Order: sequence, then C-alpha cells, then structure tokens
Amino acid sequence: MKIIIACDHAAVERQEEIIKYLRENEIEVETVDLDHYDTDDYPDFAFALCKKVVDEDINGILLCGNGIGMSIAANKVKGIRCARVTNVDDAFKCKNHNGANVIAVGANLDLEETKNIIDTFIVTKPASEERHLRRINKIIKFESGE
Repeated sequence: MKIIIACDHAAVERQEEIIKYLRENEIEVETVDLDHYDTDDYPDFAFALCKKVVDEDINGILLCGNGIGMSIAANKVKGIRCARVTNVDDAFKCKNHNGANVIAVGANLDLEETKNIIDTFIVTKPASEERHLRRINKIIKFESGE
C-alpha cells in the first residue's frame, strides 16, 4: 500500500512522526516535494498532494495546525473528497460512507489519536452500500457539471 502525505509549517514535526510510524508498519509513504518556511501557504501543499492523489489513484493525508484550511483547499481539486477528521469514527465514516480519498488532520491532536485515525482511514474499505454510492455519485456528477 502507498499513501501520500503533506504538511505546512505548523505540522512538520508531526509529519515526521507519522512518516516514521507508517514506514515502521510497512506502508510506502510519498511526500510532497515543497520547501517549508515559517510563512508557507497550506493551499500549496494541499493542491500538490491532491493532484498526486487524483493522478495516481492513492489516498492522502494532509497535516496542518487544525486540519480546516487544508480540507477547504483540498476540496477545490476536482476528484478529491477530503474530510477534516478529529477522531476514529470520522476516519471510518468519511471513507466508508462518503468516499473520502484524503483526510486532513490537525497537529493539535494527540499523536496516539492521530495514529489511530490514520490506521482507521487506511484499513477502512471504500463505500459499497448502495445508499452511500448513490450519494457519492451525486457529488461526482455535480462536480463534473452534470
């Protein structure tokens, strides 16, 4: 399994902790190749990650101060369904019910909770129930201008 991860200046340390954790669990991790500086802009990281998610059909993790800005920026990219998640239930439902392919997590969350969120997102199966698929397809059609 491969996952892509990106962060802004507010989550550089958290990203390193998560990359180490994922690699220890034999998950291939790709990062967004942009420099960090004190006033970097989260949309740059969100857009770069989301382009790769769409192009490579993989899942992504965005990290910033609280996850809100990243999720807003990510959802501007066609083909992305990003959820800001704050707990394991969010991580499960965003993928299994809403077809999320990216999660945004705040560096303000506890590290162990963040690991649990990411684990849940990774192992959760995509939506398969008709009611969830119907709703996801409505979103995709609207996004496509249908």
